[in-house]
Amino acid sequence: MPIKIDNQLPARHILELESIFVMSETRAKTQDIRPLKILILNLMPTKIETETQLLRLLSNSSIQVEVELLQTITHKSKNTSAEHMLKFYKTLDDVRDFKFDGMLVTGAPVELLDFEEVDYWEELCEIFKWAKKNVYSTMYICWGAQAGLYYHYGIKKYPLEEKIFGIFPHKSLDVYHPLLRGLDDVFYVPHSRHTNILREDIEKIHDLQVLSISDISGVHIVADRVCRNFYITGHSEYDRTTLANEYFRDIHKGLDIDVPYNYFPGNDPQKTPPMTWRSTANIIFSNWMNYFVYQRTPYDLEKL
Repeated sequence: MPIKIDNQLPARHILELESIFVMSETRAKTQDIRPLKILILNLMPTKIETETQLLRLLSNSSIQVEVELLQTITHKSKNTSAEHMLKFYKTLDDVRDFKFDGMLVTGAPVELLDFEEVDYWEELCEIFKWAKKNVYSTMYICWGAQAGLYYHYGIKKYPLEEKIFGIFPHKSLDVYHPLLRGLDDVFYVPHSRHTNILREDIEKIHDLQVLSISDISGVHIVADRVCRNFYITGHSEYDRTTLANEYFRDIHKGLDIDVPYNYFPGNDPQKTPPMTWRSTANIIFSNWMNYFVYQRTPYDLEKL
């Protein structure tokens, strides 16, 4: 998918080195099609890394995509420069009068807090409310998924005795669902979280369907019945070394943390982890973009 982003965004150079089709603004304007407009609400502290991971996956098709990056104004990023945020990120007030084909809501390192204790929770609720009328389809990731399920349905999250951390096997519960089309009988997804949502809580809500699970890490993908909102507890967008970076960071902090499950060969942190989830990530994101964004969004977004 040719992806149209700011020429100066740091992710651009990385994606071009990977031979990913990043389109110039000039060329984009000469194509006689309407690009899909995708908004990324990036709540992760590692903004540039997360931008690159998500843009890589959004580019994996033949449709032109125009991406806007969104931030909360009630929380200032400590790990990304103010210059970067000012240059590349919008706020809700900047996009309030526009409509989008799709939106991604990332995770955030605040899962041990009650939702209402998060300093940008009220603003996040305002964004979720705005998205109901201004975004056709939204994909919520990790803590973003927990926040979305809590906001829309009151579904709670529960603290875990041990962190779910590693690469876990999953299976589809509805092999004919378009979002899961093309996945293997067993597919792998990274997880990194201290809290969990329960399948029995979700199944009490008639409007929700659990699409995939892991016998180890629990619920993976939840969808509403009209397939406009998807809640994904894992991090299929992660790079090869993302979990390694988290592991070594915590080790250097002196934290008691286990080696990520099913990640390093032979559980040896000195060995390079194999990438066993790349195809899963590409399939899920491509299916979302094709079946639930491109195929369903009205050509005239004002008719959304």
